[in-house]
Amino acid sequence: MIFTQEHEELRRTIKNFVDNEINPHVDQWEKDGRFPIHEIFKKAGDLGLLGISKPEQFGGMGLDYSFSVVAAEEWGRIHCGGIPMSIGVQTDMCTPALARFGSDELREEFLKPAIAGDMVGCIGVSEVGAGSDVAGLKTTAQKDGDDYVINGSKMWITNSPSADFICLLANTSDGKPHSNKSLIMVPMNTKGVSVSPHLDKLGMRSSETAQVFFDNVRVPQRNRVGHEGAGFMMQMMQFQEERLFAAANIIKGLEYCIDSTIEYCKERKTFGQALIDNQVIHFRMAELQSELEALRALTYQATELYVAGKDVTKLASMAKLKAGRLGREVTDSCLQYWGGMGYMWDNPVARAYRDVRLVSIGGGADEIMLGIICKLMGILPGKKK
Repeated sequence: MIFTQEHEELRRTIKNFVDNEINPHVDQWEKDGRFPIHEIFKKAGDLGLLGISKPEQFGGMGLDYSFSVVAAEEWGRIHCGGIPMSIGVQTDMCTPALARFGSDELREEFLKPAIAGDMVGCIGVSEVGAGSDVAGLKTTAQKDGDDYVINGSKMWITNSPSADFICLLANTSDGKPHSNKSLIMVPMNTKGVSVSPHLDKLGMRSSETAQVFFDNVRVPQRNRVGHEGAGFMMQMMQFQEERLFAAANIIKGLEYCIDSTIEYCKERKTFGQALIDNQVIHFRMAELQSELEALRALTYQATELYVAGKDVTKLASMAKLKAGRLGREVTDSCLQYWGGMGYMWDNPVARAYRDVRLVSIGGGADEIMLGIICKLMGILPGKKK
């Protein structure tokens, strides 16, 4: 992928924002279990960072998706996983379908303030009994006059405790599971919407995550994104950007793990020499960096094709799969070389070890990615290549 001066300016802007507005406070926000999401999003919105590839008509920059991938990569400079994930929910998970298929009225009401940082969004897909199995979700939105009446619940919803709206996937008919779903924009302050206490997660500690309940929630049918029954298809499209974001976002965080481990191994002496002088360690660092560059190349290739209008379902799934597995490999290997210090809760590699575990689960588990890849290779049972 060829980067222009505009790409580099965007990198510089996000780097400065992360260095000045986020990283100095990350340790405290991790302890607090939350960060000031409205304040941070408003500052990011003022810089145009929440609508990079969104329409200019609604406050976005109108740039192609390569700029969004550059941004995702730079958000990976943040010294935790929770805050980049919260940003990614806003930019690449709950707004892509709205930006592409929503009515002008809906985009004015929800997309424009999301881009400006005046509203925080979340995406309502997963349920207790339907995480990666999107077709199996049970939440319903039944027509009543000009409204939908929504009942059900959503689980593991990032940003939900502080969100102003949720982009909700619900069953709007009794038809086949791939054609009976619709995406509906629901204000979180609507009567009947309630949110559980903040969930106590293994990692991603500074991002708020909760279960959201819908008890006879009434919203106008005009809040539907696109036509009825197209929700599953739209969500699959949103997943492509989510998976590219996840792959790009993990790269610089893993580089930070490698670099900080190298520095520690230069300083730490055992048996009369620096740890880094052990061939097993410096060879392993070189191996991990090589794997990371392979992930970067795969992500960039998928991005180039996506920008060109190609279907990147297979490559995006491969990148997401590789990101999750490499994240576990890098953090586990690096933590080992920190010894006892690596087992401390506040160690940066220990934090990354906890945070990156989600990449192999959220947005489609590794097994779902493998199923998609096998299907597109034509090697599922009963399928021809």
